[in-house]
Parts: sequence; C-alpha cells; structure tokens
Amino acid sequence: MSDQFPENLQYTAEHEWVVQGEPAVIGVTWTAQDALGDVVYLELPEVGAEVTAGAVIGEIESTKSVSELFSPVTGTVTEVNDAAVADPSLVNSDPYGAGWLFKVDVTAYGELLNASGYQKLTQGS
Repeated sequence: MSDQFPENLQYTAEHEWVVQGEPAVIGVTWTAQDALGDVVYLELPEVGAEVTAGAVIGEIESTKSVSELFSPVTGTVTEVNDAAVADPSLVNSDPYGAGWLFKVDVTAYGELLNASGYQKLTQGS
C-alpha cells in the first residue's frame, strides 16, 4: 500500500477516512483532496452536533468545486480542527495528519472499507 492508502485507516465510498477510537478522528482522503485541487474553505459540524453515518455534515470547497462531506459514523462531535478551518490548505498538504477535520464520540459506524478495498474502489481494479 502506498502513502495514499494508509492501512491504519478505514474509508467510505465518499472519500472520507476514519481512525476508530475514543473519539474517532475523521478527515478526507488523499484521493479526494487530489481531485478537488487547492482546498480554500471548510464548513464543518459544530462541537456538540449529532452526526449520522452517511449523512451530509458539511462542505469542502476548492478552487475547482464545492463537495459535500459525509459522516462515516453516528455520534456526537467532540472537537473540530480549528487549524484546518483557518488554513484549509492543510487538507492538501497533510490529509492524514494535520489536515484531519473533526472528532466524534461514536455510537455506530457506517459502511467502511479497508485500505485495499478503498484502493480498488478509487483505482477501478
């Protein structure tokens, strides 16, 4: 697996990633940020918001387009990455690190793919 598909993450078909834990950490994949181009704006759920797996929870805007963000989990938002909101380019430069988006106390996980499953989905093989 390449750095584009870290093995320690799980993925959605909508190009979000999640690290299971308490709380779970959520972001967008390298593939998503690459397709979007330069990310210029993030609209994320507020701390305390209830999110539902598969539901739209915000937007990510780039110089090319605006895309909806979907929650990979159901639960309560515990933290938002204020650094990424202030500097959305972190999503491009470090999507699996400093560019994480928010954290959730999870009550249920949605349908998730492992790294090889996500790689097959995005590369059509």
